[in-house]
Amino acid sequence: MKFNEAKIAFIDWIQFIKNKSPKTEEQYKRHLNKFEDYLIWIWKQDLEIENLTLKTINDFRIYLHKIAKKQISSKTANAYMITLRAFFKYLEKQEIESLSPTKIDLIKSEERKVDFLTQEELSKLFSNIWNENIKDLRDLAIMKTIYSTWLRISELTSLNKNDIDLLKKEFSIRWKWRKIRIVFLTNESVIHIKNYLSARTDNFTPLFIRHNFDKKNINILDNEKVRLTRQWITNMISKRALKANITKNVSAHTLRHSFATTLLSAWADLRSIQELLWHSNISTTQIYTHITNPKLKEIHNKFLK
Repeated sequence: MKFNEAKIAFIDWIQFIKNKSPKTEEQYKRHLNKFEDYLIWIWKQDLEIENLTLKTINDFRIYLHKIAKKQISSKTANAYMITLRAFFKYLEKQEIESLSPTKIDLIKSEERKVDFLTQEELSKLFSNIWNENIKDLRDLAIMKTIYSTWLRISELTSLNKNDIDLLKKEFSIRWKWRKIRIVFLTNESVIHIKNYLSARTDNFTPLFIRHNFDKKNINILDNEKVRLTRQWITNMISKRALKANITKNVSAHTLRHSFATTLLSAWADLRSIQELLWHSNISTTQIYTHITNPKLKEIHNKFLK
């Protein structure tokens, strides 16, 4: 079987049989297309699956580093190898002669770096927004919502006003394609969302919208034209942090990580934090214990005066 034929069959399988998310499908396609480009570049033809060896895979790994405009991380390189593992595992299940997926090793990754804001920095960030106009109200509501719910930017931008129950202080989102997740709002975040919505005079559906449109054109704008983008929110948070004189590179991820470290610092138990963060494995949650653990500091101070 030719590689291209196997690739198409694999993509169909993950889409229609495994029902993987569109993002997973897109990533698999991108990785396999890059691998196919490499094979054609080296061999000048579409190779038979049975001719692919472990050396081919390892040479491709080296090729990825050489063609990169900047040094790629071990995480990125491993993502390609994980895709190839899934591809060869599929072939193995279909009883198609090919390389065993277990032969493809992953690079040992460096310890994940987690950037977060201290309580002092969070207070500095939030208090620097003066609520002078509707944009201030919106930006503060956005940051408070991310911080109190662990929402990803894509989840936040897709929210509509009727998605959120401000009375119960909770709402559900579709997480990782098919799973439904319930997230909780703090009293403070509810207040800021209400303040922002009260200041709006439009009938647009999105919970958070841009306010730089000409009001004369409001009747010809649809919901998606005013909905905020991922890039806009990323830039807004970064600019707000700079205005607050915070030297760290602050992003939505920084606020999300701050959510986790705040819970740990408040002595929340690790299992509860795991549930709130929706980590399938507690080892993922434990990364936060390495960077903020008040109990360790207390023990250190107690025995080492």
